Amino acid sequence: MNYQILIADDESEIRELFKLYLEKDGYQVLEAANGLEALSILKNEPVDLAVLDIMMPEMNGLRVLRKLRESSNIPVIILSSKSADSDKILGLDLGADDYLTKPFNPLEAVARIHSNIRRFYSLGAKEKEVPAITVRDLRLDTERCALLQNGREIELTSSEYRIMLLFMENPGKVFTKQQIFTAGWQGEYMIDDNGIMVCISKLRTKLNDQDNHYIKTIRGLGYRLEA
Repeated sequence: MNYQILIADDESEIRELFKLYLEKDGYQVLEAANGLEALSILKNEPVDLAVLDIMMPEMNGLRVLRKLRESSNIPVIILSSKSADSDKILGLDLGADDYLTKPFNPLEAVARIHSNIRRFYSLGAKEKEVPAITVRDLRLDTERCALLQNGREIELTSSEYRIMLLFMENPGKVFTKQQIFTAGWQGEYMIDDNGIMVCISKLRTKLNDQDNHYIKTIRGLGYRLEA
């Protein structure tokens, strides 16, 4: 399958660099020079993965990501010259799957794109062998990558989906923050504990889990889904 990659960056040199390396590896590349153009492409073209620069004119990359996550859970890599942990956490919290800091090694960038494509589409296909997982009143439809609670569908980012898949495949098992990060973002552990706490808090909010009846904090160890 020829995967279609959107590169959204206001620097033409960056777009051309991605295009050069990606097309060499057989990917098809779409380009956007600003956020509104990126959003239009995402709405009208079959994009398999998006690389979004944060600082774009018209609409910044984080706003594009927020809009995209209203209707799609395709892999997204945030691209920015900002390297502070808070910026990484914000991008991941909004639903990004990975983060690249400028300047970057183009070979590493392509490797990250390939890794996210493989995990989301190739490895994700294996998950479809089990069409649904049920724990209490939660049902995870692995064919549609959808979580339902008493029949109510809960919108998840791709990272949140993978975390819930980890929990629901192993109800009652305690997972460390590093294990949760690895499952959710499929990368080297680089986020601080606060980032994981924010993600778990958002999942609890979506589950109406104010009293932690679903996702239990195990002090000093990590988290588990109550069986």
